[in-house]
Amino acid sequence: MTEQRPIAVLGGGSFGTAVANLLAENGHQVLQWMRDPEQAEAIRVNRENPRYLKGIKILPGVTAVTDLQATLDACDLCFVALPSSALRTVLAAHAERLRGKMLVSLTKGIEAQTFKLMSQILEEIAPQARIGVLSGPNLAREIAEHALTATVVASEDEELCKQVQAALHGRTFRVYASADRFGVELGGALKNVYAIIAGMAVALEMGENTKSMLITRALAEMTRFAVNQGANPMTFLGLAGVGDLIVTCSSPKSRNYQVGFALGQGLSLDEAVSRLGEVAEGVNTLKVLKAKSHEVGVYMPLVAGLHAILFEGRTLEQVIGLLMRAEPKTDVDFISTSGFN
Repeated sequence: MTEQRPIAVLGGGSFGTAVANLLAENGHQVLQWMRDPEQAEAIRVNRENPRYLKGIKILPGVTAVTDLQATLDACDLCFVALPSSALRTVLAAHAERLRGKMLVSLTKGIEAQTFKLMSQILEEIAPQARIGVLSGPNLAREIAEHALTATVVASEDEELCKQVQAALHGRTFRVYASADRFGVELGGALKNVYAIIAGMAVALEMGENTKSMLITRALAEMTRFAVNQGANPMTFLGLAGVGDLIVTCSSPKSRNYQVGFALGQGLSLDEAVSRLGEVAEGVNTLKVLKAKSHEVGVYMPLVAGLHAILFEGRTLEQVIGLLMRAEPKTDVDFISTSGFN
């Protein structure tokens, strides 16, 4: 009987750490790679990631490491939880080692220069690898605290989906499968933009009707864009679409919501991001999404409005005012009704 190979988690942030613990809880040996030797040492000695998941005990099955080459050589299944800005730089130098590996992206972002999603970058770096994504309403701290949670693993590779389900599925974490990798990943990236708007609305004490309107129109807007780009609109009615959007736009535990809340309190963007102390992917996504939506001619008033707030000196009240004065559109305009009649 062959010895079970360890599973890699690349990245020392909150979500990567929560996933590493889930894997260890299911009996897997986990190599969690991170760049910072001090952070790795703190995890090895204190069994805690104090910067990102303070108070959560990291299981003995998780080993914090800093040798990326050795980690990749030891593992066949790798969960990639690197910041979107670092993913290409970190992994490109190890392209040959990624051949044949199962690479599952946990990162929800879009590369600025290319408008590529993280799994598309992985595919470009390692064309011989097997690629998937994991996305859904997955707040890291709640996962770490064993709140009941569901997620979606998406890949055209059915066997990869089955292996990820077997590795992660547990008593508090349910893993569904999807073949729409592009739609699942795009939903995970786009919703971060709208969480910033939602956080601002709460800080400004806007009504429940207003918050519901913002979330619902956000779903319509992001799905309209995704369909234009080739995604399946039905994906956005599931966990990686509306599910992720709801939790990100309604929870103070969401990083992007926290940035929006700070902006609503009167902080500058730099101050809001500094207070967070982590990457808020929505700010980066907003810039590239605004440019892309203009390029392809997709109507995205919330994206344009948030861009005007952060970079053009507008207020949220002005943006909502423009939204209310705009010509009424069809409520649900991104799904054909022909198949439902």
